[in-house]
This record gives sequence, C-alpha cells and structure tokens, in this order.
Amino acid sequence: MTHAKPNVSTFRTLDDADVANKRVLVRVDLNVPVEDGRVTDDTRIRAVLSTIGEIADKGGKVILLAHFGRPKGVDPKLSLEPIAGEVASRLGRPVAFCPETIGEKAEAAVAALKPGEVLLLENTRFDPREEKNDPAFVAALAELGDLYVNDAFATAHRAHASTEGIAHHLPAYAGRCMQEEIEALAKALEAPERPVMAVVGGAKVSSKLELLGNLVKKVDLLVIGGGMANTFLAADGTDVGKSLCEHDLGATARSIVEKAKAAGCEIVLPVDAVVAKEFKAHADNRVVPVDGVDSDEMILDAGPTSVANVVEKLKGVKTVVWNGPFGAFELSPFDMATVEVAKAAAELTDAGRVLSVAGGGDTVAALNHAGVAERFTYVSTAGGAFLEWLEGKALPGVEALRR
Repeated sequence: MTHAKPNVSTFRTLDDADVANKRVLVRVDLNVPVEDGRVTDDTRIRAVLSTIGEIADKGGKVILLAHFGRPKGVDPKLSLEPIAGEVASRLGRPVAFCPETIGEKAEAAVAALKPGEVLLLENTRFDPREEKNDPAFVAALAELGDLYVNDAFATAHRAHASTEGIAHHLPAYAGRCMQEEIEALAKALEAPERPVMAVVGGAKVSSKLELLGNLVKKVDLLVIGGGMANTFLAADGTDVGKSLCEHDLGATARSIVEKAKAAGCEIVLPVDAVVAKEFKAHADNRVVPVDGVDSDEMILDAGPTSVANVVEKLKGVKTVVWNGPFGAFELSPFDMATVEVAKAAAELTDAGRVLSVAGGGDTVAALNHAGVAERFTYVSTAGGAFLEWLEGKALPGVEALRR
C-alpha cells in the first residue's frame, strides 16, 4: 500500500497549540520494563519529558494517558501508579495519580488541576473499550480535555481510543517526541539524500516480506543479514547446513531479487560466514565462504570479508536505514558483524557524511550493545510502528494529526 508520506509541515505540532489554562490530554508511551517495582529501562519515559515539561511551563494542565502491558481487564500488577513516581523524579515536578481512566474520580482529579500541574490516569487498557476504539469510551476520554497531544509514536500503528479515536473529538497535535520521529523518518525515506542503503537483518524473511518488497523500490542498496540472509543464499542454491533458514520461501526470495533488479536496487548478501556446530556463546567456530558450510554447521554471523564489503559500501552512501542485526549478536563472538558495521555507520554519522536512522527492538538492543546508539542520527524505540512505516503503511495515530 503506497500513500503520500508525511512531511512534518502537514502536521499540527505544539507550535500550533495554545495550551495556557487548557486541559491537555497527552498520550505518552510509558510501557517500560519493570522488575521488582523498579523501571529497568527509562528510555521511553525520558523521551516524553520535553513535551510534558513544555506544556506545563506554558500553563497547560497536563493529563497523561498511557497503557501498560496487555491486561485482560483490571489487573493491579499492571497499574501505572508506580510509574507516576518514576515520571515525577525525572520531570522534577510532582505527578498526581488517579486510579481511574474515566468516571467520577477521573473527572474530580482533572477538575482539581491547576495550570502547570501534571496528572497520570490509570492504564487505558484496563477498559476493554480502549483497544476496540469504542465511541462511548472515546467520548468519555475527550470530555476530560480541551486539547489532545499524541507523543506516543510506538503505539501509532494501532487505532485505539487513546491513540486515534480521541484525535477526532478534540483539536489534535503531535508532541515533540512524535514530531522528532516523523521528521527523522521523513528525512530517511521520503526525500532522502541518495544513495540510500537499507540494512535489514533478523531471523525471518516471512516477518519482513512487505518491508523488503517496499524497500527495494525505495533504496539503492539493500544489505540483508541475519537468518534472513540464509534464506536468500539457499534460494540461490547455496547449502547452508543446519542454519536457521526458511527453505519454503525460496521462490519468494527469488522474486524479491527480481524486483530489486527491475528497480535498480543492489542486493548485498554475505560472501563468508562464521559457523559453529552449536548455538551458544563461545562455541567452537570457524570462518568459511558461504558455500563452504558443512551439513552439521550453522551460520551464526557474517564473516570478516562480508563486513569489510558492507563497510566499504557504507562509505559511498548518504542515508542508512537499519532494522535487524547481522547475526546472533546476543552471543559472543557472533556479535562481531553487527558491532563492526554499527561502529562504521556511527563514525560516518559523526563525520557528517551519513544520515543514520535505526529502529525496532532487536536493533536498538544491538546498537546499545555496540555502544553507538547515541551516535546515530535517530534511533526509534518503536517496534511495530517503525516497521509498518518502513513497509509504506499509513499509521492511524499519525494520520489523525494531519492539518
């Protein structure tokens, strides 16, 4: 599905909003990992602080909407109450909490807010109508605010009540985090500086078919890594031993290669590999050409010649979009290819020679592991929404913010 891709000027942002003395419903992403009541990764909390702070500083009454986990009805273990304190400590101002999302308690808590104050309402998904985008629930949420700001790109691919429905009831704006995400992705795929390289890795071709089909029409070079590369190698007649491989997708892989040829997109596959007989850290391993894999071996990473090849090609591009690792990066030493290419991309970004945008859970983990996430132009914490964007799909939560 192709559609006109957003240019940020086609969106209403906080620059267009008069928030003083207004009740501002702000959809944020607070779906953070928690262990023993403590947040173990606060990336998503930090991402929304600028939006919350700006609205509060301008005299808005900030009412935060968020989900947490996948509750089936009310589940005390998935309450947002502990998160309120975490947001407050990073924001440097109090965050009140209301144990309801809508209803009398929520209305009273909102009515008590003074300009510049912040309130977090309970997990929107405690109400089953949230995910159904139920009109009555949407209307009840909209009653609590005068304006709506969406700062949760990670949930923008879902048409839920708090991510999409409410935007049709109140004047709706993109928060700063959402705005930054839209601008970064627009630069990378809508009017990018060419040549553009996409790096797509991960385990399965099947989960990224639409992505590959869309990218070959948009990029100049498509570098394929991870288990996906094995499927392409096998489709071309290479014996990949007992490597992770979707042998039933050979015809699909060949058709993607044909599409790439027709579009003038160069596909880059590994030419050598690091192989081992068992899938574990520090397993005995050796480097072989891709056609030299024994029947009892599996490919666990791209080899040094493949890495040098990708790094050399990186030097000739202006834009890099990255989703998915090259190998089993969570097992040393099979993280080498991912780390080396990530470092090369970071160095080119530092030097101002490349615009680098990466996203997806595994990718963020891999870049953090390589110690270079901060050095990429933009790293998206959104998984599904980032992928659907790359696939060329319209995201309901983003579309609802158009002027």
